[in-house]
Formats: sequence, structure tokens, C-alpha cells
Amino acid sequence: MFVDSHCHLDRVDLAPYEGDFSRMLAANREAGVERMLCVAIDLESYPAMRELVAPYDEVLVSVGVHPCDHDRRTPTVEELVALADDPRNVAIGETGLDYFRAEGDLEWQRERFRIHIRAARETGKPLIIHTREAREDTLRILEEENAAEVGGVMHCFTETWEMAEAAMAMGFYISFSGIVTFKNAEALREVARRVPLDRLLIETDSPYLAPVPHRGKPNEPRYVAQVAETIAGLRGLDTAEVARLSSANFDRLFLRH
Repeated sequence: MFVDSHCHLDRVDLAPYEGDFSRMLAANREAGVERMLCVAIDLESYPAMRELVAPYDEVLVSVGVHPCDHDRRTPTVEELVALADDPRNVAIGETGLDYFRAEGDLEWQRERFRIHIRAARETGKPLIIHTREAREDTLRILEEENAAEVGGVMHCFTETWEMAEAAMAMGFYISFSGIVTFKNAEALREVARRVPLDRLLIETDSPYLAPVPHRGKPNEPRYVAQVAETIAGLRGLDTAEVARLSSANFDRLFLRH
């Protein structure tokens, strides 16, 4: 049985299910996905997302504001702490830094990141980190803000082994998405070969980044099986063993409270 450690269920394409969210979740359950973490990207859409998943016990949530969009309102520490006071909420994020295609003074991203880390420390909940072309600043801010107190996950990891090591030293897990199945991702596959099995997570980032053989199509949590299969091949394991290990890791990180 699989756990999809990072997805955006409120953005998944429901056209194949005639717009029926419950049918989509049923299809994922039938494919062996027993739990999903639906990750927030802004405060504006959070209430509707939380209401959408409320009837489904297999869906957990996080709260946070994505680093990419300057137009999204930056929360206060107090807002994040209040929203995280929810039995279904298990994490703060996604948050982090994204310098890809970013221009000008990006201090607003760094301050937004610090706010999330402070909220995570106040709640004791782990962080979900998004980082792209911001390796040094991501690690520096995590260290400066004492993020090791709560740890978390480097989601949709695409960075170097050195960054993975540095993050794991601060108590972070490394999560692999469908990117690890792409033909041009050999450097990432090498990282996937080396991450300790007790620090490995799998995800879809649905509806984005569908794995091979679904690449270019809308993604769904059930395609996490292809991520597990690829990692199993890299590690000389059965797919079921990767599913078991990554699910245990998910429980250890997110359900520790």
C-alpha cells in the first residue's frame, strides 16, 4: 500500500471522473494508495481545499504559502499556527525558496520562508520544503532559523547529493517525485540510490510532473506506484518493499504528534 506524501488534490483533473472528487479518490484507493497529504500553496484557496477533503479520513493536509508567487499574501506566524491547530493538519508548507525565473530583490521570499519555519517551531510540526536554484540560501536559512528542531521533507527533490546530505543532517527526509523516472534524470537517480532507506519518501506532486509512462498528462496519486517502482529498481528492492518503507517513514515524520 502506498502513501503519496505530496499532492494537490484540489487541482487534480476530475474530467475522467465526470467531475466527481469521490470517484477520483476511490480510483486511487483501488490502486493501493491508502493515504495522501494534500499540500496547501496559499491561504486564499485553503478553506475550500480543507472543505473538499474533509469527508475523507485518508487525506491529511498542510498549511502554507508557496514561495513562487509574489502576489500571494504572506501569512503571519500567528495565522499559520492557528490554521495548523487542526487534527488533520500534519505540516507547515509548502514553503521555501525558488529563484528559477525570479528577478529583482527576493528578500520577500526569504522572509516568507522564515515565517513558516518559525510557525513550524511554534507548532512542533514538520516543514515541507520547496527549493529550486536556491541551494545555499535554503540551507542557510534553515540553519539560521533552527529548523532542525522540527525537521521535515525536501519535497520533489532535484538537487545534489551534497544538499541531500546537508538537509538530512538537519533532520529532513528526501522525497522523490515522477521526475526520477524521466530519461534525463540520471543525476537524480544517483541521489535516489544513495539516500538511506529510512529517510526516503515518494510523492506525485499531482496534478504536476506525471511519471513515465504518463509524462505530459495530468498526474494523480495512483501514479506514485511508478515512482516506487523506479526507486525499487535502483535499489534492488521489490516495489512493495519501497511502498512499505516509504509509508513507515511518512508515519514517523508526519504522524509523530
